Amino acid sequence: MELFSEFAGLTHREVAGRLLGAGWDVCGVGDWAVVWRSPDGSQVARVCAFEPAYGVFVGLCRALSGHPMLPRVDFDAALAGGGRVTVMEFLLPAEPEAAEAVRGRWNTAGEDDPISAVRREAERANARAEVDVPFWGGLDTNPANVMRRADGSPVLVDLFYADGPVIYRHLAQDPARVAAAFAPEQRAFIDEIAAVTRYSSTEEIAAMRSAAASIAP
Repeated sequence: MELFSEFAGLTHREVAGRLLGAGWDVCGVGDWAVVWRSPDGSQVARVCAFEPAYGVFVGLCRALSGHPMLPRVDFDAALAGGGRVTVMEFLLPAEPEAAEAVRGRWNTAGEDDPISAVRREAERANARAEVDVPFWGGLDTNPANVMRRADGSPVLVDLFYADGPVIYRHLAQDPARVAAAFAPEQRAFIDEIAAVTRYSSTEEIAAMRSAAASIAP
């Protein structure tokens, strides 16, 4: 926890440097974030440059702290410039059949099924986020968001999303709309999320950075 206490006020770049210096290694890259694994393998740190949505999922995990179908969150903080770092327990990918089974339970489970409590709280959180979070996407219960602990028990992750394609289409075509939706301190690194660096051509990256610079404070 001493390492995490140093993250306050840092950017996502600086957090990545601190993790690397402490022996953490990259173990995954998604559309929004880069995931680092601790030297002993027990924790991961999700680090994102621009993150409008993940705080809603962290809020769900805290509201249902200790729930067997949600990950243990050890640390979470907004970062300078609009990023976010979330440290949680390490999880493994679920088998496809097990993931589909969990997804099927989402809408059909009775009140005695632990997933029902998650669904109820997630629906409440989703309703609030629709009002509070610009370009909100909603609930995401696809099988890829089911993982497992070492004992095989299923865990739900990343249950919410911001509508990235819409955000970045507007950034390219109507940057003022993005500027109106997010305060300058929330979008300083909007052009540095993982999907931009993974999938964009050099020309697309240049255009994205130009658009981001056009709305910089």
